[in-house]
Amino acid sequence: MSSAIEESYHHRARKRFGQNFLHDEHVINRIVKAITPGPGQKLVEIGPGQGALTAPLLAAAGQLTAIEIDRDLAALLRTRYGGNPGFELIENDVLAVDFAALAPGPASLRIVGNLPYNISTPLLFRLLQHHPLIHDMVFMLQLEVVQRLAAGPGSGDYGRLSVMMQYYCEVELLFKVAPGSFTPRPKVDSAVVRLTPRRPSPFAAVQPEALARVVKAAFSQRRKTLRNTLKEVFSAEQLAVLPIDTGLRAENLSVDDYVRLAVLVDQDGTSA
Repeated sequence: MSSAIEESYHHRARKRFGQNFLHDEHVINRIVKAITPGPGQKLVEIGPGQGALTAPLLAAAGQLTAIEIDRDLAALLRTRYGGNPGFELIENDVLAVDFAALAPGPASLRIVGNLPYNISTPLLFRLLQHHPLIHDMVFMLQLEVVQRLAAGPGSGDYGRLSVMMQYYCEVELLFKVAPGSFTPRPKVDSAVVRLTPRRPSPFAAVQPEALARVVKAAFSQRRKTLRNTLKEVFSAEQLAVLPIDTGLRAENLSVDDYVRLAVLVDQDGTSA
């Protein structure tokens, strides 16, 4: 994200990192208000860029860990915030960062950031693996991705990402952000979303691998019926007695339906 505070610094956005820097102070303030950082909280900012969010978050919480892959921006952040004892910078690809090492305890991490479009989906799946350590997440994302996160059954946006995220988290679209709020101006709209791990969960407990396998298989060929797509998970005998209509397509099942299927995979060692 780009700071509107220091205009003398000019950084050319790098396409390979999916950089679009936020410069709209009104939007920045809305994001900080949505996060409501407080003293002592463990804030982790992904892709801080030039520090548009970093300064207000660090001031409010007193500590912040920033993850930045761009070495030029990392150097800028060190110059700007390195003197603050509460500031920590990890110069690395966020997909390689060990979030468990950052968490002081369960449900302690508050993860925020303007996620690069090119890694947003794999990053979200990676963060789900650490959901017991996460208090909440507030992200700027491509609007299309947020719509997929929040979509319900029967929608064209409803898919693998919808089911997996909604099993683990409550999804709340906070507000939309127009392309003009960024430099360079992206070709798509963005949105800010809050993801809050479910505690307690309304769903039955299942092995994450079992749920992931069922959901991935079901959505592997969206136009085919579940009778066809779930063949790689269940035998013909099992398919005949599943507690769902296998003549439906993947988008017609609820999250709870997928959980019930994952429970059956858990119970059968040959399917898991």
